[in-house]
Amino acid sequence: MLTCKEWLVCPLSEEKYMNQTSLPFEFHENPEPVAGGGLLDRRLFLRQGLALGSLTFISQGVLASEFDRPAWVLKPGHPFTNYGQPSPNEKEAIRWISSNPAVPGNGISWTPLHMLAGTVTPSGLHFERHHNGVPQIDPNQHRLLIHGLVNNPIFLEMDKLVRYPMVSRFRFIECGGNSNVGWHDEPTQATAGNLHGLVSCSEWTGVPLSIVLEEAALQPSARWLIAEGADAAAMNVSIPIEKALDDAILAIYQNGERIRPENGYPLRLLLPGWEGVTNVKWLRRLEAADQPAMTRNETAKYTELQPDGSARQFTFIMEAKSLITHPSPGHRLQGPGLYQISGLAWSGRGKIKKVEISADGGKSWAEAELQEPVLSKSFTRFRIPWRWDGGKTVMKSRAVDESGYIQPEREKLILERGRNGYFHYNAQVAWGVDTEGRLNHVF
Repeated sequence: MLTCKEWLVCPLSEEKYMNQTSLPFEFHENPEPVAGGGLLDRRLFLRQGLALGSLTFISQGVLASEFDRPAWVLKPGHPFTNYGQPSPNEKEAIRWISSNPAVPGNGISWTPLHMLAGTVTPSGLHFERHHNGVPQIDPNQHRLLIHGLVNNPIFLEMDKLVRYPMVSRFRFIECGGNSNVGWHDEPTQATAGNLHGLVSCSEWTGVPLSIVLEEAALQPSARWLIAEGADAAAMNVSIPIEKALDDAILAIYQNGERIRPENGYPLRLLLPGWEGVTNVKWLRRLEAADQPAMTRNETAKYTELQPDGSARQFTFIMEAKSLITHPSPGHRLQGPGLYQISGLAWSGRGKIKKVEISADGGKSWAEAELQEPVLSKSFTRFRIPWRWDGGKTVMKSRAVDESGYIQPEREKLILERGRNGYFHYNAQVAWGVDTEGRLNHVF
């Protein structure tokens, strides 16, 4: 089995990313910084009437040549298709896959966060974690069994489940092992997506689990649900009844279409804000029980020794987290000037309240602009203008959610949790910038 550190070797060269960051702008006015390192007011780009000093003025001769029609205007285009595909020119916006050579169906793929904008992850770029391959399920033969401590056991076919009332929610799913390179002694060098891309955000549509459980009539002694998938690994986890009755969804659609096989077709359990392993794919069985099953992913995994000798177990919630995606390692700044820093923040406890950016290694902070709408347990895009002076610096972000939780410094997280863990790393992420405009991962 490959270790995570062995997997995280960036397969793409710097040159392929050099042009991914916007060119610098210079405004005719000279706004005052709001923090060290050249951070400017987050609303600067929203002001009206600002002229961009980097605009290129062209001669009449060059202007005339621009009226010549390019080749693709002079002949009919390709016919349309039954299912749209990305442009062949966008070959770099792909997931990097790493699997166990001995068991090809066991592995992971990362969402290329550094190549994306907005907050919704395309279905084809959603991160994946597989234990024993992707089952090819006939939806006409798939069933959901709800049994155990219930008065009315239920055996639901898909064509019956889709008749139930449905809801749609934008929600992130994050693997509990995402960003675990942060526990290492030295920073691993790779793109932001390859370091932190085991998280994605989609619009999920399905049936509230509470509706089906109400029909099943849970018995008073039922305290847990044991969820099991229909893959060859028979993935199963234990879920508290309170969460199942709160906001859990039997997800059938992702981003408007039926969930794709790699992400759980035809049925996935969605537990908003909770670690990815609990969001069981290819869901086939829910057993109501009076105690957890203590499965492999609750004992050998996801149970971590703490500095005081205690153990963290059933650490379901993914705490507030953020990282800068543009610019980030693999991108390159094209000289001193004005740039827009952009990134993502999310929290399993609810909405992101604010995101602060530092461009001087944490000495000072400035609040970023949050892209609306800011949704609960969903990606939130943040942006802030930054004037780079061409010198060395370190930039990072920290998120604050509506519960008041503040994304911690790495040193604080390690002090509290020790070095025996592997999961739930959510410390601030820092990128170093050198005088050539190159970025790298730093602690």
